[in-house]
Amino acid sequence: MSRPAGSVWPAQDTMAYGTADDLAGVRAFVRSRAAALGLPVRRVEMLGLAVSELATNTLQHTSGGGRVRVWARSGQLYCEVVDGGPMRSIGDMPPASAVSGRGLAIVRRVADDVDILPDSDGTAVRMRMALDA
Repeated sequence: MSRPAGSVWPAQDTMAYGTADDLAGVRAFVRSRAAALGLPVRRVEMLGLAVSELATNTLQHTSGGGRVRVWARSGQLYCEVVDGGPMRSIGDMPPASAVSGRGLAIVRRVADDVDILPDSDGTAVRMRMALDA
């Protein structure tokens, strides 16, 4: 599912972000693209939440920003958040007393499938959601 070497994602499928001021735009971009690609409304909002968590993590834990891509293929919607951070794992939801650590656990609960992959820019967190669910 990775893009071929040297290929370029269509501009309408990709948005870069670099500051906290960009987060509202990232959420709006993802919700708009997901709805246009046919993701059911109830799942569009959940995807927006998951992407917001990932983009916020980028801004808190890496230097520089990231980019988000949204596309559909074979009845599935894919959303990928790429940043310059290191590979990481998705753990269980931390206890209620924990101050942080919920972002990736929320992503795992929202998406049908989540992969964390190396990317030429760092790390990609790729979510998949069925369009007909």
